[in-house]
Amino acid sequence: MKIIISDVQKDSIADELGLISGDEIVSINGSVPRDIIDYSFLVQDEEIELYVRHKNGEEEIFEIEKDLEDDLGISFESAVFDRVKPCCNKCIFCFVDQQPKGLRPSLYVKDDDWRLSYLQGTYVTLTNMKEKDWQRLEQFHPSPIFVSIHTTNPALRSKMLNNPNAKRIMDDLERLKKSDIKIHAQIVLCPDYNDGDEFLRTLDDLKKFKKILNSLAVVPVGVSKFRKENLKTVDKKVADFVIDSIDEFNKQMKKNIAMASDEFFLIAKREIPDKKYYGKFSQIEDGVGAIRLLVDDFKKCSKKLKKKLKSPKKLTLLTGSSAAKIFTEFKKEINVEGLEFEVIDVKNNFFGDKINVTGLVTGFDIERAIKENKVENAIIPSVMLREGTDEFLDGIKISDLGKKFPKTDFIVINDCYKFEEILNIINSL
Repeated sequence: MKIIISDVQKDSIADELGLISGDEIVSINGSVPRDIIDYSFLVQDEEIELYVRHKNGEEEIFEIEKDLEDDLGISFESAVFDRVKPCCNKCIFCFVDQQPKGLRPSLYVKDDDWRLSYLQGTYVTLTNMKEKDWQRLEQFHPSPIFVSIHTTNPALRSKMLNNPNAKRIMDDLERLKKSDIKIHAQIVLCPDYNDGDEFLRTLDDLKKFKKILNSLAVVPVGVSKFRKENLKTVDKKVADFVIDSIDEFNKQMKKNIAMASDEFFLIAKREIPDKKYYGKFSQIEDGVGAIRLLVDDFKKCSKKLKKKLKSPKKLTLLTGSSAAKIFTEFKKEINVEGLEFEVIDVKNNFFGDKINVTGLVTGFDIERAIKENKVENAIIPSVMLREGTDEFLDGIKISDLGKKFPKTDFIVINDCYKFEEILNIINSL
């Protein structure tokens, strides 16, 4: 286990000590932190003994006196310094398990670590929690954490997660409730498994945990062509049932706690709810409320669009099927003289036509779409790319596409929940 410094804040305590990126923290007050949680606790003392192994191999101990609230100004390569707790489930709906070979290695990593849930918002099932994990969680009281529930039926949850430990879910929730650890919960809705009466049962059981249940996201199962199990996708009948059941649940709870993901409303061909439905948009990364934010932002931005371009230009947005429906509606209201705004619904041949979210569009399918269409200026949403890089899920890079299509300019937009970046692109033409 190595605790490597990735960055040092300018003019911070660490900067004054001469620490740099690549230096290693060996111990703090004689203790070796296991993660950022331990580290944050250890550096709260007013007097700190910091044992450092420098990048050049030299070791040094610093005696630090500071105010209680002062931070050292250190960032790390990872939030977890010891081994990340792996996922021990074999969920029938797991998307990691329905990917082909040959993608980048990070896509096959399955973690189920409550620390990452608290620090980074990843979902955990709690099935791999040992007593020592519970004791530490209750000691530090991290809140909120993100919990994948799926169903509160013990036998059904064990079946869906392929793990006998999954049956403990109600006991796990009771333990979280006793410690007053708040949660954001998730249900992946799989027709013929946890829908219908089972879904109603889960909602009914969750009423007991109103005290700690900050939000509940319900998302439809994603089924790629590589899925071995014969899973059904959500149809309009199921989508209608889920949306109506959630509305009734929220009425009984007297608060908008549960939310159906955007995909349910698209499948049901219903209007996207107003922003009150989504509260603080705490489940936005799960596709819950993204369309509402986008639509509201477009309404603001459309008033700021310039009337005319200096010379004719063509802009092409390449996006997944779900988002393409929304942007096609926007296109009708983009009346800029000299601008041809095109929306290409990039069909997912890589994972299969049942996958329509933008974040799972690959470089392979982008390449195919450009070949089939005359694209001058291609707008690429950053959710298609590995964070901080120009690399798609399948390893193809935008720079690779640039070599194949030298007459096409590629523009990456970072915030997919807003239209503002596209507005600025248009107004700069």
